[in-house]
Amino acid sequence: MTLKSLAFIGALILPLVLSSAAGAQAPARTARIGLLDYGAPSASGEARWNALRERLRELGYTEGRHVSFDMRWADGQADRLTSLATEMVERKVDVIVTVTTEAALTVNRVTRSIPIVTATGNPVAAGLATSLARPGGNVTGVTSLNRNLNGKRLELLKQLLPHATRVAMVRDPDNRSSTATLKDAESLGRPLGLAIQAYDLRADAFESAFAAMKRAHVQAIVMADNTPFLGVRQHLTDLAISHRLPVIASAREYAEAGALMSYGTDYPDLFRRAAGYVDRILRGAKPAEMPIEQPTKFELVLNLKTGRALGLKIPPQISGRADEVIQ
Repeated sequence: MTLKSLAFIGALILPLVLSSAAGAQAPARTARIGLLDYGAPSASGEARWNALRERLRELGYTEGRHVSFDMRWADGQADRLTSLATEMVERKVDVIVTVTTEAALTVNRVTRSIPIVTATGNPVAAGLATSLARPGGNVTGVTSLNRNLNGKRLELLKQLLPHATRVAMVRDPDNRSSTATLKDAESLGRPLGLAIQAYDLRADAFESAFAAMKRAHVQAIVMADNTPFLGVRQHLTDLAISHRLPVIASAREYAEAGALMSYGTDYPDLFRRAAGYVDRILRGAKPAEMPIEQPTKFELVLNLKTGRALGLKIPPQISGRADEVIQ
């Protein structure tokens, strides 16, 4: 074969190769992605979803061409989740991305066929997956491992209040995983000299719960359940400050609202990783066979304004390692 013939064949093949490569960047049709957030729009909430969108762009997805997003916020109201999830199913989205266990459970009740990518505390304990290695259903994603971080939060609390012995763990009585969270905290608190007492918290009875904590001489609060109280976090943190009780939570939204500290998963990083799941599912991967990943990045947010209001001196070993300090 002459060089001229080879050049001619190459000219014919090259456009096909380039077309194939471009097709490998993202599915040809426009995929519809549902985004469901339990909380209300906020700077930290937007940062999560922007991280997911940015990563999808890096993977070759152009919004409006390869993907469209159907964003929904529940504003911290659990009773809105079902209707929002139903809307997404009726709109025939290709995949639904959720944050929080409550949102994932609700979507999973509404559909067992549409793939769900979620960021939750413990998907196995919540019944969303058979195991991290092989989820087995239509739910996969990343775990924030909130329960497993309770030990670190208690250590931070002890560094801040070395003489503390009584800690309240507030929880949603309707959250079935909170019992396991409490047991973990009790066992982790004993070596630190911390007695953990559970307080069931309902949105319509915050004042009575805080009054009970003060009668029991509680010295600090650890949030067992962050998600159910997102919509009323400002009221919760205001009450804690008025009762002179430092609060440590897992979600940074609480520190932004007035909790003394939050220590938990770096959610923007988690959502960048969740974008990889969306990509693979749109290419044909099955959620049942996609292992759920654990986090590798964590963040400590410290609210010095609250520290001053509580008259606390923040040790340098805490302030020095904070990823963000709210003045």
